[in-house]
Parts: sequence; C-alpha cells; structure tokens
Amino acid sequence: MFFKSRTHTCGELRESSIGQRVVLNGWVDTWRDLGGVIFIDLRDRYGITQVVFEPHISEAAHHAAKHLRSEFVVSIEGTVRMRPEGTANPTIPTGQIDVLGDSVTVLNQAKTPPFQIKEDSEASEELRLKYRYLDLRRPDMQRNMLLRHKIYQIVRRYFDANSFVEIETPVLMKSTPEGARDFLVPSRVHKGRFYALPQSPQQYKQILMVSGFDRYFQIVKCFRDEDLRADRQPEFTQIDVEMSFVDVDDIFKIVEGLMVNLYRDAWGKELTTPIQRLTFDQAMEHYGSDKPDLRFDLEMVTLNEVFRTTTFKVYQDALNNKGIITGLNAKKCGDYTRNQLDVLTDFVKKNGAGGLIWIRVKEEGLEAPTMKFFTDDEQKNLVTAMNAKPGDLLLILTGPRIKTLNIMGSLRLEMARRLELVKKDSEPKLLWVTDFPLFEWDEESKRWFAMHHPFTSPKIEDIQYMESDPGKVRARAYDLVLNGSEIAGGSIRIHNKELQEQMFKALGLNEEETHEKFGFLMNAFEYGAPPHGGFAFGLDRLVMIFGGLQSLREVIAFPKTASGISLMDECPSPVDEQQLKELHLRLRQ
Repeated sequence: MFFKSRTHTCGELRESSIGQRVVLNGWVDTWRDLGGVIFIDLRDRYGITQVVFEPHISEAAHHAAKHLRSEFVVSIEGTVRMRPEGTANPTIPTGQIDVLGDSVTVLNQAKTPPFQIKEDSEASEELRLKYRYLDLRRPDMQRNMLLRHKIYQIVRRYFDANSFVEIETPVLMKSTPEGARDFLVPSRVHKGRFYALPQSPQQYKQILMVSGFDRYFQIVKCFRDEDLRADRQPEFTQIDVEMSFVDVDDIFKIVEGLMVNLYRDAWGKELTTPIQRLTFDQAMEHYGSDKPDLRFDLEMVTLNEVFRTTTFKVYQDALNNKGIITGLNAKKCGDYTRNQLDVLTDFVKKNGAGGLIWIRVKEEGLEAPTMKFFTDDEQKNLVTAMNAKPGDLLLILTGPRIKTLNIMGSLRLEMARRLELVKKDSEPKLLWVTDFPLFEWDEESKRWFAMHHPFTSPKIEDIQYMESDPGKVRARAYDLVLNGSEIAGGSIRIHNKELQEQMFKALGLNEEETHEKFGFLMNAFEYGAPPHGGFAFGLDRLVMIFGGLQSLREVIAFPKTASGISLMDECPSPVDEQQLKELHLRLRQ
C-alpha cells in the first residue's frame, strides 16, 4: 500500500506552521462527526493533532473519513491552519492549530480495543498485560518508557565520560550459589549438564578487574527465580559497575556524580552532595530498617539505659539476653481510643511481636496499664529520652534486637501512613547505609549466610573474628537508599585467595565444594588480582521511583505477573516431547 512519508509528527505543529502542507501518519485517537464536518484526533508517541475533513475541501477525503474508527492506522495530507476563534485547546501543545485534511489513506484497520487508549486507564492490570501492545500506546506508559530510555542515555554518557568500558558478560553461565534460586537451562549437547541464567555478573566483573579493565560498566539483564511482588520481577535490569584500586570513598564519589546527573536530567531536581551516611546499626536503631525512609521525622529511641535497673520482668529478660527496648513517640496521638490502640497491638503481633506497650502522655503524668511497673525515675527518664509532651502517645517494644527493631520500623511506617507524614511534594531523601554485618544467622538451618554475597570483603579490623565470632564481623558493604527503597548496593570485594577461602569456610563450604563452584574465580585470584569494588543499581526500581509509580510492571515493556506469567504471549508454556527428548529430559506425571 502506497503512502507518503510523514513530514511532521503529531506533536510537532505550531502556529509557525500555519499555511504549510503536511503529511501526518498515526493512529485515530478519537472520531467525531459534527454536522457533516468530521474531526479526528491523530495520535503518535509525540502527541496529538486535530484533523478536520470538510466536504467542500475534498469530497473523497471526507467520504473516507466517515469510515474511520479509533485505532485505525492512517496517513493524512492537508494544510495547517489556525483553529477558529473559541475552539483552541490550551491543554495540548498543538491546540492552537488543526490540519484541514484533503487526503486520507487507511494503512490498517483495527478491531475495537478491549479498553480505551487513554491516560489513567481504568482497565484491570490483567487485561492491560494481556493486550500489552495496546497498553503501551497509552500516553502514561509511553512516558514511562521514554523516562527509562532517558536514564539509559544519561548512564552511558556519564560512565563513558569517566573512562568506564562497557563490556557484555555471558547470559549462559555456571550455576553458583549467590543467594537466590537459579533459572537453569539444560544443555542439548552435554547430556545431564545445565547452564544457569546469571543472578548478576558478579564473578565475571571481578574477573574483568583481574584482566586489567579497571573501570567496567554494563546495563545488563539478571535473573532470579524468586517469589514475586510489585517491586520484583524474575528478570530485571541492573546498572552494573566495578572499579580497581579503589576504596569506599572512591566508589561513593562516582555514584554520587551519577545521581547528580540523574536527578537533574531525568527528574528535574537538584541533589546536594555528599549524600548523608548512616551505619547499619544507626539505621536500625533510629528507623528500624536497613533502608530507612527519611522523608519524615519519626525516629525510634533505644531505651535500654532508661530501664537498666528495672524490676519489670519483661524488660529484665530482654536486657539479660542482649535484647533491646525501643520506643516511638507518636506526636499528638495521645487521644487514640482503646480500639485504635488494639489495632496497633494487632499490627505488631502480626509482624511477630509478643505485644505492644502504649503510654499516653498527659499534663498530670503518664497513663498506661504498665505504669505500676515503672519507678518515678524511670517515668521521668522515659519522658526526657523520648522528648515527650502532653498529648503524645509513646509506643514501646522489647525483645531480640534485630527482630524487635524491624517490627518497630514497620510500626513507624504504619504511623507515618496514618498521620499522612509523606506528601506528594515531599523532598526525596537519599542516603548511604554502611557497615552491614558480613554474616547473618539462619535459625532454621543453624548456619551463617552472607548478608550481601560471599565475595564481600570484611572490614580489615574485623577479620580476626571470622572464625571465633562471625556475628561480630562488619562488611565493607554499602547500600544507596531513596525514599525507603534500596536502589543500589555494593561492596569492596575480596581479592585475596586465602581470605576468600576463609570466607567460604565460614559459610560452611568445604574445599571440594569451593573448587567445584568457584574454582575459576579462585584460580584467577592467583594471577595478580587488584583490590577492587563495585555496585549495581536496580534500574527498574530507579525508573519506578523517578516516575512516581508503585509497581515495576509500569516501567518494564513486557513484564510478568505476580505469579511469573506473561499474559500476552502465555509463557511459560508447554513444549513438545521432541524438544524434551533432545534435551535428555522427561517430565514426571
């Protein structure tokens, strides 16, 4: 079918174009017949232009326009004119003009879409995902994809300007334990053997440092076979970075420079550096999270010293077992009813707490069922420690340290939600969290696991505790947190074979397992591995936050559902017996 190439996009024409003869190609957004004059809004990804068909201008074009419908793909030729007085549309950039059409060619017809192609669709997410090719025509989805594109370009320009080399790493690799479940790919050629899709390029980028590429980056797909949620997908995109001959401050400088560019060029905001830093312990004790949301002032207070000599058995037991007593001052919530307090108690119990102590602060003193257990000095010191004023509500939890801090952190976020402390125009809050524990204990398997990954270096002064007291060892690891979401994380790596062996031993891997799973990396370390470190951004999450969205699926062109299904192309799907046979596989019935 013949059609002319467009002279302009549908978002380009202005008053300066009046009198020009133009060709526009796009989709019919709306169609209206007003007393014999036909109006269509023609849409492409650049915008919308109104086109008018009048019978006295072209009978043929007017007749053809009568049969147009929404989502028909058309090519239109005509002349740009000023809209008649009183008909301008100030809500769109092309609203001062329209095109008087004298030729229209239907390039393709369209069935009636299952939902309207418009901003803020009311269609269910399932329907939108099934017809994703239609959903992606909507202006807000196209805006999300363009924001993602812009971030790609900013990242590439920044790293190129700072002497980084973009290098691709394999998508088919060896299955190695990195914390999540691997996606496995059976080999047709090598019977009984499997590739794994990479959870990250971690080991490859460390080997690139051994290879002498001292500054590497890659925008890369990663794969983890995990349970899904709104901010997690089985395949996701990382901005992956590694650097040689660096320490933590060198990496922070590079990351902060990138964030300044992203804030300014993708978000239209200014970022002041250096970015605030909190240690893991500070973040947990003050905010109950290793990814704290600092957009509101609601800090937790550790009360162990207030109750150091308490006779209250619940607090005594916690202190004797190296636990914690932590409090939260809910300002001006002292008038909460007993029913509201019971709801908060149920909230913390569902999160694993044994109970919640609440205290109303009144002019005449503290009011709570537990006051009989507190001495006058304890009450006085509690008021001082929590900066309590009449009308406030004090909430206190006690128990094992990390578990209790996490629960109070959840309660902190719940109170912020109830009190509407985070506004749409709240200033974004970015911070570094540093000095994570190197190991975390898993009670079920009774063993230590790497909190980040097994290639993270311990702090030099803590290496002495690797065997005797692993829980005391801090990592040279860091996370970048934006508005309560981790957007990047990394560490200084182990580059010494002996220390890496010590790390694997602490994780319960024997020499044979270490060689089988990580032998190629350990061998590389024997040939002059430089000190190195790096980080990785979750690009999908970064776009989601910059776009003010709540789900990663809104910023990925073809995402999976929460159950890992692609509704559009119906994968995962069955395969035929011949394919299984070629892969030496047989399904159990």
